[in-house]
Amino acid sequence: MSSEEREVAYSPSSCIGGDYAPFVAAYRDRSAKAREDLDGWCEHRYGPAPAQRLDFFPAADGGGPVPLLVFIHGGYWQELSKGDSSFPATVWVGRGVAFAALGYTLAPAASLGEIVAECRRAVGWLHENATDLGVDASRIVVAGSSAGAHLAAMVAVPGWHQAAGLPDDLVAATVLISGIFDLEPLVGTSIAEPLCLTDQDVADLSPARLQLANSPPSIVCWGEVETDEFKSQSLDFAARLDEVGTSCTSFEVVGRNHFDVVLELADTGARIGREVASALRLSEEV
Repeated sequence: MSSEEREVAYSPSSCIGGDYAPFVAAYRDRSAKAREDLDGWCEHRYGPAPAQRLDFFPAADGGGPVPLLVFIHGGYWQELSKGDSSFPATVWVGRGVAFAALGYTLAPAASLGEIVAECRRAVGWLHENATDLGVDASRIVVAGSSAGAHLAAMVAVPGWHQAAGLPDDLVAATVLISGIFDLEPLVGTSIAEPLCLTDQDVADLSPARLQLANSPPSIVCWGEVETDEFKSQSLDFAARLDEVGTSCTSFEVVGRNHFDVVLELADTGARIGREVASALRLSEEV
């Protein structure tokens, strides 16, 4: 495809008439309500930079150690924040699951490599502080939507943990919603300009191009109302995981688009919610 064609193919709002602002407003409003309604949540620093913060919500039952669901927001690495990302907390903390929404420095203030390093550092911090947080370090599930799914995959991909002093099984499972796993098609589009993507970035920061053997079990899903390229990104990545023998469940969510499919992360009756409950190894049915 030409760069113009790729510009459209990687514009998820092209499937919904171009206006995704109402969905962002829904994230923000639901997240604000979660922070208002839930007791005991607090912000933690995982690094010195202003955006290196996460919001942590302890499980409602107060017992421990409990599983942890970590959410990494999307926004093409350039938009949104942890403040827009707390909306799944209410349903999960009520099921005995801790929840964390990660913040990270947005492009162009940070390169994509730096953003990946921040997300790895954040999940590492949660693992290292699991005891104090009442979390079962063996049941950390990392979820992400769109660019956040790319970052979740980069946290889970093998090969970097030992140098960081972290276990290879840091992540018990991933939930990758409407992600981008091969960065090459973005090169030459306006999306890539703030990221200053290079050929080396494509090679080093595309999960689909990395060694995936021994990756954690993965849930790969996407909305029915998405561009063909976004669907192909998920289908191809799921196939790569299958090729290396990684347990991978992949599916399309009927009636959902790129922006509202993530809301099913906050619905334990939806398939995404049920798959997450299974990944968290919850003893009760949800």
